[in-house]
Amino acid sequence: MITLGLHGACGRMGIRIAACALEEGDFRIAAALERPENPDLGKPYGALVGLPPLTLPLASSWSERLGCLIDFSSPAGTRSALAACLATRTPLLVGTTGLPQELKAELSAAASTIPVLVAPNMSVGVNVLVNIVAAAARALGPSYDVEIVETHHREKQDAPSGTALRLAQSVAEARALDPVRDAVHGRHGAVGPRRPREIGLHAVRGGDVVGEHTVLFAGLGDRVEITHRAHSRDTFARGALRAARFLASAPPGLHGIDRALGLA
Repeated sequence: MITLGLHGACGRMGIRIAACALEEGDFRIAAALERPENPDLGKPYGALVGLPPLTLPLASSWSERLGCLIDFSSPAGTRSALAACLATRTPLLVGTTGLPQELKAELSAAASTIPVLVAPNMSVGVNVLVNIVAAAARALGPSYDVEIVETHHREKQDAPSGTALRLAQSVAEARALDPVRDAVHGRHGAVGPRRPREIGLHAVRGGDVVGEHTVLFAGLGDRVEITHRAHSRDTFARGALRAARFLASAPPGLHGIDRALGLA
């Protein structure tokens, strides 16, 4: 039985991870964590989120080593989770997106002490998509222009999505491009003709869309479109649990999502 902590436990992802962990049966949720200013601290977590079997109180901290802490919170929340994981030697799985570079560096440094895995998307399907996109970028070659379009619900805080940025990185690695310098985020006005090295990224926000990513390879005479659509957050939750199983027994280090999901 793997003892699990959920940081951002009352968020959309935290609730679905908790529900899926109950179904899968090999996890025990030992810590349900939210911000210190959350007014519901101390109340039974399960009653708050509609999962009555979970009677542990909602808390803002913990003190014992866990099998894994899964963090879906905010950049500030991730930083506090990292400090607590270092103090308790708890493996840390980060699904929070929009992390600043300095925090990414802190996570990398922490990997010398604890197992750390940072992934913008833990869906098995999306991570297969990343690999397919890299293969397509290599096979089709630079004569095919690449545009990435992502769509998410209206409440999403960052743009473009972490997954879109990971897809752009995959294309850049396959074509020896720079995922920052060669990225073009939307277009407006008299921008002129498209440069051959551009990787276009476009963010759409609206309604309750869980997540959709399309990579368009447009050539002279044809185009290839590769799309992943998430129908439910459970696809991310179950991928996170799969990665947590790996991380709970992994040595200290900065681990990759492909290996954690069994794709490498």
